[in-house]
Amino acid sequence: MRFPRSSGILLHPTSLPGPFGSGDLGSSAFQFIDWLVSAGQSIWQMLPLGPIGMANSPYMSNSAFAGNPLLIDLQELCCRGWLTDKDLDDRPGSNGTRINYQAAIEYRMEKLYKASANYFEQNNSRDREQYEIFCQKEKSWLEDYALFQALNQKHGWKEWTSWEKDIVHRKPDVLKKVKQELKQLVDFNKFSQWCFAEQWQIIKKYSQEKSVRLVGDIPIFVAHHSADVWANQHEFLLDKEGNPTSVTGVPPDYFSEDGQRWGNPLYRWDVMKKNKYEWWMKRFRRTFDLFDIIRIDHFRGFEANWKIPSAQKTARTGKWVKGPGADIFKTVENTLGRLPIIAEDLGVITPPVVVVKEKFDYPGMKVLQFAFSADADHIFLPHNYERNFVVYTGTHDNDTTKGWYEKASERERDFARRYCKTDGHEISWDLIKAAQQSVADMAIIPFQDVLDLGTEGRMNYPGTIEGNWEWRFSWNMVKPEIAPRLREMTEIYGRILKRKNV
Repeated sequence: MRFPRSSGILLHPTSLPGPFGSGDLGSSAFQFIDWLVSAGQSIWQMLPLGPIGMANSPYMSNSAFAGNPLLIDLQELCCRGWLTDKDLDDRPGSNGTRINYQAAIEYRMEKLYKASANYFEQNNSRDREQYEIFCQKEKSWLEDYALFQALNQKHGWKEWTSWEKDIVHRKPDVLKKVKQELKQLVDFNKFSQWCFAEQWQIIKKYSQEKSVRLVGDIPIFVAHHSADVWANQHEFLLDKEGNPTSVTGVPPDYFSEDGQRWGNPLYRWDVMKKNKYEWWMKRFRRTFDLFDIIRIDHFRGFEANWKIPSAQKTARTGKWVKGPGADIFKTVENTLGRLPIIAEDLGVITPPVVVVKEKFDYPGMKVLQFAFSADADHIFLPHNYERNFVVYTGTHDNDTTKGWYEKASERERDFARRYCKTDGHEISWDLIKAAQQSVADMAIIPFQDVLDLGTEGRMNYPGTIEGNWEWRFSWNMVKPEIAPRLREMTEIYGRILKRKNV
């Protein structure tokens, strides 16, 4: 699947400016799309859009299908008559560049509960019809998710394996009873997902009108404490009580000397194969409803997974176990057709992984920050690229380019300066230029690098749980000269796409 020569920005919507404690799908999202157009960019890439999980991570969501209710634009709910402007007066405090998740969650969820109550009380026939259409369309995942979240709240957000045994084992008569008992919470969760879906489709339509393609992210694994695992226990490696017998991660690497113990349960690929990967087909279909292109995080996990015994506290002890390999992607093509997929192929990549990726012609990834640690034959140096790749200056797991450069060894800094023919004074823009002029079909730049931010703009420190996913920008950080500078570079290196409305 070859992509046209193009360029875009990596920015998660929570990092957008906004008045309610965290970024959302409100006016700044539309303003950012307009900014992308002015800067000659045709791609907006983001992280997973699901509800955040442990340590506020979008990669540990309690649903592979649901949208993050914290992204709902509260101002738009006022326009729908479910909130008033006065309801939004007590806004959470913010320093503008970091999200206080506790404050943002408390504020936003309180407003959503109020909006939901007002919606169901008003019982507007047109709104109710649209709501019912959504609930029916998404029934295959929405029913389980809404009930799971209601039970979550009832049990004080404790692991689902600690709930009543009949609920853990999903006895139909018991689930029917608790669903009725918790009807108000179940309805609230359906309402929130409907609001998210309505607002997201407006964003997607606006992006399409501006010829900006949206790139989403599918984490290969899902959180144990999720509606997906609770509702599909037979498809995961769990014991009789629902606890994982083994968990996922990666062995020691560039990011962590202990490796990364993610803690997600492993799939029972043999069971999934027998039902033609039905859960995965639903997941791909749902994600492509939201996005134009999808990046599969940890693509190599489909060929082999790093299996860690549950009792181990780090990822040092583990072994590679086989995944479904090409079989699952054959099923994807047979079921859904050829899909525009980016394979995140960083880390320990073996020949069998390459075979799977190349069999389906999925573009892999190159990260420039990794390129200067060796010699001229390093695979991440632009002169060694092939076209069917996506090049990044860095990712959400890296420091910003400026922060990386300040902490790099003198050898790396010297190599980077000589390679880019620069004094390093504007290293962020030097690497942006290197990405843009490379032969890779697609170049994606984290917005922090466009803003030339240091480590204060870093999004995530892999292997840690404190202080991640909090960064956001303010519009006064976006100087007027940035967009024309990026546009000129994008144009010079042939990455401007024709647009409908430019």
